[in-house]
Amino acid sequence: MSKSAGRLVSGSASGTAGKRRQPSLAQLRAFAAVAEHLHFRDAAAAIGMSQPALSGAVSALEDTLGVTLLERTTRKVLLSPAGERLAVRAKAVLAEVGALLEEAEAVRAPFTGALRLGTIPTVAPYLLPTVLRLVHDRYPELDLQVYEEQTASLLDGLAAGRLDLLLLAVPLGVPGVTELPLFDEDFVLVTPVGHPLGGREGVPREALRELRLLLLDEGHCLRDQALDICREAGREDVPATTTAAGLATLVQLVAGGLGVTLLPRTAVRVETSRSGQLLTASFTAPAPTRRIALAMRTGAARSTEYTHLAASLREAMGELPVRVVGE
Repeated sequence: MSKSAGRLVSGSASGTAGKRRQPSLAQLRAFAAVAEHLHFRDAAAAIGMSQPALSGAVSALEDTLGVTLLERTTRKVLLSPAGERLAVRAKAVLAEVGALLEEAEAVRAPFTGALRLGTIPTVAPYLLPTVLRLVHDRYPELDLQVYEEQTASLLDGLAAGRLDLLLLAVPLGVPGVTELPLFDEDFVLVTPVGHPLGGREGVPREALRELRLLLLDEGHCLRDQALDICREAGREDVPATTTAAGLATLVQLVAGGLGVTLLPRTAVRVETSRSGQLLTASFTAPAPTRRIALAMRTGAARSTEYTHLAASLREAMGELPVRVVGE
């Protein structure tokens, strides 16, 4: 009897000693934020946590794992070798937890809850009215949240799970991202009043070789598209003597006589209506174009919803000056 009791007690103690403490999601979230920003204040702001709480969560994670994750100095924060390895794991765990919650929400009720939509500045002002009207009328239970950023930032947000869906120009050519094409639209040439090409139809692309073309700043995909169009027309370089952060400024520079620019057709009415000193010209067919699409993570839990939303957007955008495309 005493031997049995002794064996039972011994086994219980061994089992307790063998248990390992588990890190909490809050600890992993805090560590992943610090690993991304390498700055406690910025990391705390990014995840909506106070700086002391974030620092405490990371310290608790280090105690739980039994390793040093960060090298703290008076000036900056660095990842230790262990931190470099485990930051990748922490990010993967958080991504899987996010996918779990997303899957549960999709199963519970489609087109409900939050949908974080990212879009580029050269699309947002011209397409969002159509998108918002569609969501309001057809999906009233959907909490649509919109973020306007440049393409690189949007793709980072999609990969990190910060964003669910993107509305932007394609092709992207990014692994792990599925594109749902919506439409193609032509580019038009915008000139000041009195320009020889102003108001003309059938302008050959080769005319771009000799024009003073104004572009957006670096980082805008529309700038890259304009440069591609110029290269196709046989022009290798476009001197960046004047650039603008947005299309509204770009068009006003044209109105002031500093040069000409290219606008996607969906932007023409909004941007040229602000000045009486502008004219537009169309290119000879086939005109230079861009394609706009929704983009989602490949295998996203709500992919069926996103595909349905893309189909609804194609219907709604038929009234715009675009050519709707299928999947």
